[in-house]
Amino acid sequence: MGNPKAFLEIHRQEAGYRPVHDRIHDFGEVEQTLNTRERKLQASRCMDCGVPFCHWACPLGNKAPEWNDALYKGDWEMAYRLLNSTNPFPEFTGRICPALCEKACVLNLIEHEPTTNRENECAITEGAFREGYITVHHPERNGKKAAVIGAGPAGLAAANSLNLKGYDVTVFEKNEMAGGLLRYGIPNFKLNKAIIDRRLRLLEQEGITFRYGENVVCDETFSSQYDAVVIATGTPTARDLKAPGRELKGVHFALELLSQQNRVLAGMEFSKDERISAKGKNVLVIGGGDTGSDCIGTAHRQGCKSVTQIEIMPKPVEGPVDPQNPWPNYPRTLKTTSSHEEGCTRRWNINTLEFIGQEGKLTGVKVQEIDWKPNPEGGRPLMVEKGEPEIIKAELVLLAMGFLKPEHPEYANNVFVCGDAESGASLVVRAMASGIKTATKIDKYLSK
Repeated sequence: MGNPKAFLEIHRQEAGYRPVHDRIHDFGEVEQTLNTRERKLQASRCMDCGVPFCHWACPLGNKAPEWNDALYKGDWEMAYRLLNSTNPFPEFTGRICPALCEKACVLNLIEHEPTTNRENECAITEGAFREGYITVHHPERNGKKAAVIGAGPAGLAAANSLNLKGYDVTVFEKNEMAGGLLRYGIPNFKLNKAIIDRRLRLLEQEGITFRYGENVVCDETFSSQYDAVVIATGTPTARDLKAPGRELKGVHFALELLSQQNRVLAGMEFSKDERISAKGKNVLVIGGGDTGSDCIGTAHRQGCKSVTQIEIMPKPVEGPVDPQNPWPNYPRTLKTTSSHEEGCTRRWNINTLEFIGQEGKLTGVKVQEIDWKPNPEGGRPLMVEKGEPEIIKAELVLLAMGFLKPEHPEYANNVFVCGDAESGASLVVRAMASGIKTATKIDKYLSK
């Protein structure tokens, strides 16, 4: 640890976002970056704790104290080597990870000013690309073949790990490009797709074969062609809301809007009838998570008239800690994203009753304020009505209520499931960790 007093003398400084009046007119990344001097000062705040809870909290086991120390000392190449030893794609997590490490940081637990690990991670990686520290690896081949079905974060991590172990890896992706939710779910203003393309070029140069537009069924015929198969197909089925009027024009799943907008930015064209647009409309987002937040930011950039976000669960605690959910549990506190800052009416404890429309088109949504009461028999609390139903005016509704955990048939012994396909919807960093773990399982299985 280079500066043992830095955490006492230097406060947490985030890079912040571009001004609202500027960023809502384009899909460029909203997050800014600190200069080199300020970034090194932020890295110096890491205390190299005797028990590094950040390392424990990170699904990838990132060694934040080590690479923060290298960054503080100006050794950017060493910082990247340490970071990349556990994280195959830090340019992704450095932009969109909720930073479980920061929630576990001792400085967060005591002062609520954790080390800026996520931003440091992104800065280290961009510096590595800029300075040429990231080079193409040419692993020695072991003569065995592996197939990866699905090119999201879990599939890419598994493919990368298997390739570096010497396997001949082919990745099958049903969409036109790789990335999964990184490409088709997360908006460009959080993750520019050129960042994904840059990494894909490296993976291709290192020997991984990508086959796009192929919706593969992993039956015995397919699995018998490979020594091992990885299923990393994510959670493709969104949770629906079976309320009356669901069929009205103007009610869409969140990913219908988000994936289409990303494809439009990539140059794909859609007809007027196919295009989902919030321009000039009152938008209602149902669901209070990150996907709902992404819908809010996208609606603003499309030129919406207003945005309202409703959530059926109670409002989280405002503040750095939740007394009902103490550490080491993840803090269930109110999260205000860059999209929320751009303008949004947020409401909690709201249940959706009915979609209302005229001539087949959505005009509003009937909702009911509710309360949650303890269940005398234990388990899930009971929902009770509160107040009178009301109608929220809306010409566009986006359902952002999560995804259903997929069910799988019984596969052959050489087939392995990982990421969200195995666990249900979770974080990108957990999907990547699962992909790496699965590659290790395969290597042990084939080494017997």
